[in-house]
Amino acid sequence: MCGIVGYVGYRDVCPVLVDGLKRLAYRGYDSTGIAIIEDEKLLTIKRKGKIAELIEELDGREIKSTVGIAHTRWATHGEPSDTNAHPQTDCTGKIAVVHNGIIENYRALRKFLESKGHKFTTKTDTEVIAHLIEEMLGVSGDFEEAFRSALLELEGTYGLGVIFENQPDRIYAARHGSPLLIGAGENENIIASDATAVVRYTDRVIYLDEGEYAILEKNNFVIKNLQRKKIKHDIVTIDYSIQELEKGGFPHFMLKEIYEQPQTLRDAFRGRLNIDEGTARLNGLKPYHDLLSNADRIVITACGTSWHSALIGEYLIEELARIPVETEYASEFRYRSPILTEKTPVIVISQSGETADTLAALRETKIHGAKAFGIVNVVGSTIARETDAGVYIHAGPEIGVASTKAFTSQVMVLSLLAIMLGRMRGLPAEKGKKLISELATIPDKVEKIFEREKATHNIEKIAEQMKSHQNALYLGRSYNFPVALEGALKLKEISYIHAEGYPSAEMKHGPIALIDENMPVLFLATDDPLYQKIISNIEEVRSRGGKVIAIATEGNDDIKQLAEYVIYVPKTEYIFTPLLSAAPLQLLAYYIAVLRGCDVDQPRNLAKSVTVE
Repeated sequence: MCGIVGYVGYRDVCPVLVDGLKRLAYRGYDSTGIAIIEDEKLLTIKRKGKIAELIEELDGREIKSTVGIAHTRWATHGEPSDTNAHPQTDCTGKIAVVHNGIIENYRALRKFLESKGHKFTTKTDTEVIAHLIEEMLGVSGDFEEAFRSALLELEGTYGLGVIFENQPDRIYAARHGSPLLIGAGENENIIASDATAVVRYTDRVIYLDEGEYAILEKNNFVIKNLQRKKIKHDIVTIDYSIQELEKGGFPHFMLKEIYEQPQTLRDAFRGRLNIDEGTARLNGLKPYHDLLSNADRIVITACGTSWHSALIGEYLIEELARIPVETEYASEFRYRSPILTEKTPVIVISQSGETADTLAALRETKIHGAKAFGIVNVVGSTIARETDAGVYIHAGPEIGVASTKAFTSQVMVLSLLAIMLGRMRGLPAEKGKKLISELATIPDKVEKIFEREKATHNIEKIAEQMKSHQNALYLGRSYNFPVALEGALKLKEISYIHAEGYPSAEMKHGPIALIDENMPVLFLATDDPLYQKIISNIEEVRSRGGKVIAIATEGNDDIKQLAEYVIYVPKTEYIFTPLLSAAPLQLLAYYIAVLRGCDVDQPRNLAKSVTVE
């Protein structure tokens, strides 16, 4: 892991590679490097740390080359260092490799290669690939065959970019379990692990499928399977611009993406609201309406923030459609012998569409003969391609590692799905019309939350009070319980404050022992059928000296008597409360992280798209 970019064309390659690395930096990384071929000689430059370190090393060098590969590394094997950074090379120094993923049999391959006289200089699994290609080249004498033969020996996951000194006009690429695409330009071609790295140069991309490799030249590329059969792919058009990848005047991508939510929520339901009939149009799922509406149960599986949206989806579908739903962590799903039938549709949720554990859960679903449906953001992603059908959330590129707008867009799509299924299964038309009409108002209500914060700086002031604490507790009931989990996750991810989310009633079963005057407790206390229960829980915290922060519904003045701080959100149908209550928690985490001097967009140890298990 974590980011790959490679270029062959007519431009000076270093600026293209550095620009690509900058675009990929949001995924998280600890070192960077490039390899280029100049005057038929391979040159590799690698540095631990940020891209700025690499740029400093490149400054003053007059490198003339039009082919190269580059990488942002997030360490899996071997600590972050100049040596362990990618690209990795072979004994001859003629082959350079960048790699996302994990080679599971690298120890056995390394032992074999060492027995053949290969000398290793790093602790990485990636270096094995370079030496393996070198070994195979000595057998076949043909680089493509050596590359293909090496791929056949690798076990695990990989997205690869490879250049060879003796072929200075080519890049070799391969994909198995880790995403890789080709950007098809005019007199230039690019490989990348993410479309953000190519959008400046072309909006035409081809996504490699599992077990495929590609050979790129300036004016041509060819894609083959591991049997060397040529593969034809459709070209996908990127539907966002380079401007969407910029901060747009905001200090951080995360803040920009938080404030984009009124628009991304509108984009999530645009063309999908049928107010006259009180239902939603999700055309991607239309061929499977009978399966979904007659399901014996539905399984939703996801990781991280997407798992929290899935849990909200469980509540929505069970309440509106009366179909039993199970929400599963994708990382556990395939290891516990899941019981699936042809009447058990599985919904997989992933912002990137590349999450390794979620992709594995999808493939496990297929093995059991069940249908899989995707809720994803990235068009053309692996999950989007491998599911039977699905729904895009249309949130646009999300650069901040901590997901914000994708979360609320996922919840919006799940709300639409629940209403659609409900109407199929007897939800009254008038109830459907009321819910659809209310959903249409949600973006304006989120906008109102932001306008109030800009005027009062209330959340920012609360952040000032919380910034020095090392622990926090987030409590909610019903639909607000998953929001409590998500709020706690956001605080952990970007401010490094330990935070836990719980159902409010569960506080008495352990966490209450932690509560004292040094423990801020955030309650989601919006108007809903369990509001009085929440008030009782607040009283329990107050009696033990805990400091209460409440998210409450506009007009509730009584709660000011119970909480040190109150953040108000507009009134809505209680089942849609997560679409409003998430935004203040995102802002709170953001402001706390900024006040603590944290790297908001690239938190330590985290990657945007987790493409290894």
